[in-house]
Amino acid sequence: MESLFDDSAFERTGGQVRPGAWHLPGWLSPTAQDWIVARFFQWGHGPVPPHRTQINGHPMSVQSLSLGWHWSPNRYSKTADDLGGAPVAPMEQWLVRLGQQALAEATGDAARAAAYQPDAAIVNFYDQHATMGMHQDAEERINAPVVSLSIGDSATFRLGNTENRNRPWQELRLASGDLFIFDGPARFAYHGVTKIHPGTAPAECQLGAGRINITLRQTGLSDS
Repeated sequence: MESLFDDSAFERTGGQVRPGAWHLPGWLSPTAQDWIVARFFQWGHGPVPPHRTQINGHPMSVQSLSLGWHWSPNRYSKTADDLGGAPVAPMEQWLVRLGQQALAEATGDAARAAAYQPDAAIVNFYDQHATMGMHQDAEERINAPVVSLSIGDSATFRLGNTENRNRPWQELRLASGDLFIFDGPARFAYHGVTKIHPGTAPAECQLGAGRINITLRQTGLSDS
């Protein structure tokens, strides 16, 4: 049985989880979360709507959309070639600024944060049954940080090692508004989502049921 209270009712500590990995609970304000949820619904009417990406012929349980660069297994492209070739929606500059702010506040390295230029966002929607298997974010050409934002129902997040999908790993609960950053020695850590916890979003959350996760990436790719 899920808690009678959303996760914002409990005190949670944050900071560096391990070298290169930071978790800042409640980093996004409720106002910011509502604004992003509204943008999420608008993105859903874009050129490439939310879809279940096929992995080895099987659809993922999450629904995804991309900004800046379209992600499909093992590659990025400017067109959704696995979905009929529609052009991907552009990256939005407020997301770039948000990623820079997140990196600066988590790491304290203002110069590195200012140099961070995420040019792709992968937006995943999890319903109560969705999960994400252990994987690396390894399609990017450069070793820039990945900034992850959560909105809606809480998720059990599994953070593994950099060698394989097996133990050792640790599990964290990511709640609405939480920030997580992969960088440095944790940049290529295997990670996944093992469970969504229905009914744990803040009562005022405009998403309703489910969870949005946005990951910001700097691909190192050229538009030309």
